[in-house]
Amino acid sequence: MKEKTSITLSTEVLAGVDELAGSKHSRSSFIERVLRSYLRQRAREQAQARDLDRLNQAAHRLNAEAADVIEYQGMDVESASGGSAEE
Repeated sequence: MKEKTSITLSTEVLAGVDELAGSKHSRSSFIERVLRSYLRQRAREQAQARDLDRLNQAAHRLNAEAADVIEYQGMDVESASGGSAEE
């Protein structure tokens, strides 16, 4: 369903719309296509930002876990080097 609306554009913007739309497309259809494209891109960017946030959170948890493992192994190696492991 479409709704009729009225917008005010600068002369320069309107000239650009007319040039890009050409004679085959109306201003309305051109502006609608451009806005749909923009809205899809914004939705993609928002989804990618959410995904990146999730990845960063997971990476933070995994890095903390890896640091704990390395610290544990480092303590184990030190105790083994001073104990019976060298003998």
